[in-house]
Amino acid sequence: MIALSLAEVASAVDGRLVAADPAAQVTGSVEFDSRKVTSGGLFVAFDGEKVDGHDFAATAVDAGAAAVLGTREVPGVPMILVADALTAMGRLARTVVDRLPGLTVIGLTGSSGKTTTKDLIAQLTARLGETVAPPGSFNNELGHPYTALQAGPTTRYLVMEKGARGIGHVRYLCDVAPPRISVVLNVGVSHIGEFGSQENIALAKGELVEALPADGLAVLNADDPLVDAMAARTVARVVRYGEAAHADVRAEDVTLDERGRPAYTLVTPEGSAPVRLGLTGRHQVSNSLAAAAVARELGMPLTELAVALGALGLVSTRRMDVFERTDGMTVIDDSYNANPASMAVALRALAGIGRGRRTVAVLGYMAELGEFEAQGHAEVGRLAAELGVDRLLVVGDAAAPIHHGATSVGDWGGESVLLTDQAAAVEVLRSELRPGDVVLVKGSRYRTWEVADALRADAAGDGTGTPAGGGAA
Repeated sequence: MIALSLAEVASAVDGRLVAADPAAQVTGSVEFDSRKVTSGGLFVAFDGEKVDGHDFAATAVDAGAAAVLGTREVPGVPMILVADALTAMGRLARTVVDRLPGLTVIGLTGSSGKTTTKDLIAQLTARLGETVAPPGSFNNELGHPYTALQAGPTTRYLVMEKGARGIGHVRYLCDVAPPRISVVLNVGVSHIGEFGSQENIALAKGELVEALPADGLAVLNADDPLVDAMAARTVARVVRYGEAAHADVRAEDVTLDERGRPAYTLVTPEGSAPVRLGLTGRHQVSNSLAAAAVARELGMPLTELAVALGALGLVSTRRMDVFERTDGMTVIDDSYNANPASMAVALRALAGIGRGRRTVAVLGYMAELGEFEAQGHAEVGRLAAELGVDRLLVVGDAAAPIHHGATSVGDWGGESVLLTDQAAAVEVLRSELRPGDVVLVKGSRYRTWEVADALRADAAGDGTGTPAGGGAA
């Protein structure tokens, strides 16, 4: 973060100094975990039912914090008192961003693929200048300002994904760090239980392009009609990417190798160049095109861009992380989260990689689908059967419609079984898997990753595998 006096911090967050020197400087990072506080930092104390940050205020100051941002006084601790610490953190982030005129804020949103694409964009912008991007999916009211506060005087690019659980959420995040470039990936049914309809999801995602200034840039997916239509919701210039004929940054002649890694011809107004990705999955074509559109607009030449795209790798864990076990088995760890669209992408990748081999899908519950829940799960099961997945292990009663959807496909030659929990799935896999099998593990965040971890640990009994498809083992 840029250096600020406590008086400046208090002014930015509409706070009141207590037992603090107004001239004292915050020169370190802003942290809400007292264990991460360094000399000159600012500790944010959040109220909590189980853990109250104010209980660690003195510890943070002992560790070198210049002050504590909180909602109540702690005796003997220099404080900046505010009504709400989370809101104050957002205001402080906005102050920092506003004081960095050389900073370009790149925001992206979508129903699926946000974290992967954020990582791809950040890898490309890092070739152009110092880049700050959040770890994993740190995309909410806490992660957004926390990431923005890491930007400093030498930071050129701030790449931030924006999650939403309702109308107005993306708009708020844009207020914290106003984007100069906005990227919208897709509009699916993720969180439809909270939004109520896909139209509402599109309304929420489009807030990102509405936040752009007239000299900003909207990067829109030409292959998604709901995203393509967002061009009418912005005063900024629009660049489209995709495989559609009207896309400005386009992929042609897409092929997949035996690992499911795409190759294509990148077509831009400046010309075309061959691209071969090290990432697994047909969907990475779209993700990489979004990143390419951003890098191109920031001045990366076409020849350099094509090479850079080929060097992209996975950064955040458990997202199409493909690894080879020493016994010849291939595992696709996509266990971080799931919705119907990302399930479909993962199943198609499984079918592609597993061509000519036995395929097994371990699928868990998909959360936040509301009244679409039963239908969404059943569609995933039907797709698994239609793609010819040989063995389907459905984990948990809540995911049972996946099992029922698969078994409803009359001509499916595979088999599905409904299991109680992750441990049961691991037991079945250990008894049934054989060398050469390809296994997909995917579900929402209900410990589905335990299955992938067990498969990784079982590799040669030493807990290791050999990375493949651009993933980290």
